[in-house]
Amino acid sequence: MSPLVLHSPRYLALLAALLLFSFLTPLLAAGFGAAEIGFSQVVDLLLAAMSGAEPGSEGGSIASRILLELRLPRILLAFVAGFGLAIAGMVLQTVTRNPLADPYLFGISSGASFGAVLVLTLFGGVGIAGSSIAQTLSLSLSQSLSLPLGAFIGASLSVLLVLALCGRNMSTQIERMLLSGVAVSFMFGALTSLLLYFSGPQAAASLLFWSLGSFAKASWGSLTLPVVTLVFSTLVILLFKRSIIAMKAGDETAHTLGVNVQKLRLGMLLLCSLITAVVVAHCGGIGFVGLMIPHMVRLLLPGQFPLLVTGVVGGLFMIWVDVLARSLLSYQELPIGIITAVIGSVFFLSILVSKRRET
Repeated sequence: MSPLVLHSPRYLALLAALLLFSFLTPLLAAGFGAAEIGFSQVVDLLLAAMSGAEPGSEGGSIASRILLELRLPRILLAFVAGFGLAIAGMVLQTVTRNPLADPYLFGISSGASFGAVLVLTLFGGVGIAGSSIAQTLSLSLSQSLSLPLGAFIGASLSVLLVLALCGRNMSTQIERMLLSGVAVSFMFGALTSLLLYFSGPQAAASLLFWSLGSFAKASWGSLTLPVVTLVFSTLVILLFKRSIIAMKAGDETAHTLGVNVQKLRLGMLLLCSLITAVVVAHCGGIGFVGLMIPHMVRLLLPGQFPLLVTGVVGGLFMIWVDVLARSLLSYQELPIGIITAVIGSVFFLSILVSKRRET
């Protein structure tokens, strides 16, 4: 498929469709849940909230609180998580020249989960004696900052282990890189399971549900760090966009163009670790988003490096996955990671089959 020229009719049509879907998605997604809110009511409540008007009835007041205090923060957190994981996967696939690179398969998510669970176990009151669910997940300000820090340390450690296992010529060792990531992922997964084993029953159950991915604890106050991290990381990636694109042609070509390949690759891997760590700290482990979304976007926009489009598609995808998670079962909520794992595993197998047919 030939590269899609920017500002071509097809590109503009795709961009217009994406913008329209981005506008409608929060309005539609906000209506799903245990208490259903119609589309027109969602619009009326949002307009009333922006104008500062009070709901006209007690039912409207309850619906307004559900919408503004529960669902909108959850939708925004889902978008931020999907955006971050999607651009992290795109950058990983580019700088490693590995189409199967993903924060989950690369071991970054598992390392971040281990770091976060370790912080909760040591400093969050989740010891061998255990604690209540509220004590487990209700963190003070210092703990809410230490949780992403612990996740980032774990994610960075997993990146360094994968780099050490791959050696210097990692761009030519795709299979070894993938196997290294899987091995590191299993190692950190086993360590996380060991911590859960020594926790109390209630704490282990709540931490296990958290580790599978959920946006249930989203609030306006908890959105500050993920949004700031995402904006900072996106700006850094856009700043080094030309150098990242140059790496697609190979390390030698990028080096002749003046790119410090080793430093740029390490820096981008650590930046992807930061994004993944913040997402894991706030949402738990969510896999395969960074694998699927970049491939889907490249099918629509071949030959480009559409970072922002990839992020938006990832965010919208995650919002609708969250809608499925809280709508498939009555009065129950499925973990986000289970749904993405089911979809992602099928997608992963389809990529392997297509690569085998090409060879």
